[in-house]
Amino acid sequence: MATGRTHRPATRSRGIPEATVARLPLYLRALTALSERSVPTVSSEELAAAAGVNSAKLRKDFSYLGSYGTRGVGYDVEYLVYQISRELGLTQDWPVVIVGIGNLGAALANYGGFASRGFRVAALIDADPAMAGKPVAGIAVQHTDELEHIIESNGVSIGVIATPAGAAQQVCDRLVAAGVTSILNFAPTVLTVPDGVDVRKVDLSIELQILAFHEQRKAGEEGGSESGAAAPADRAEAVVGDAAAAVGGDRKGPDGDVPAVMPA
Repeated sequence: MATGRTHRPATRSRGIPEATVARLPLYLRALTALSERSVPTVSSEELAAAAGVNSAKLRKDFSYLGSYGTRGVGYDVEYLVYQISRELGLTQDWPVVIVGIGNLGAALANYGGFASRGFRVAALIDADPAMAGKPVAGIAVQHTDELEHIIESNGVSIGVIATPAGAAQQVCDRLVAAGVTSILNFAPTVLTVPDGVDVRKVDLSIELQILAFHEQRKAGEEGGSESGAAAPADRAEAVVGDAAAAVGGDRKGPDGDVPAVMPA
């Protein structure tokens, strides 16, 4: 079985724009749903609506893949699923390590969608000695002292950081030094990495603040909120606090406070 250390996605070498790459998972999700319903073909308009983009943008994106559909018929669903999966590197096995097995890390470990999307959780790692050996999602947690050995022995190139902010950069540095070249960061901090290392950050509070901006704009267009009502930004701040409580409650994970983010 191929591993992530010896194979890289073809998207960059083919010159596919980053904006298009970011939309490919949306198309794949919509196409997978169609495939599960045994839908053989789909028009660009139908697929664009399901993915939440306009059809012209979809057709442009697919042109980078060499897919143009058939006039009057549309796109072959199964072929597009294969084609997009191949471009995203999902037709091979990508071993992943999750570092930080607090409430959030445990939730990520229990997420059932990794395997069906080409990812295998190879190891769960935590700094708390009391966590070592404890099973989470059927996988025994290992101590951070073993991090470099785990990455090398499993051929890991993708790391997930779910630690508190204060520990994230140190963990990131160790992952990179051990050979990890792609990092998904759930810690509420900005990581510094060398050239050649990709970082994707997930932060629910930022997404909620963006929604608060749009809510405030809409409220202004409607003539403002009722007297005494909480402003949209205030409501969003309260929601962020509620989200943090929902993830961690009054309890701390083994790594301390859990970032206010949850997996999709």
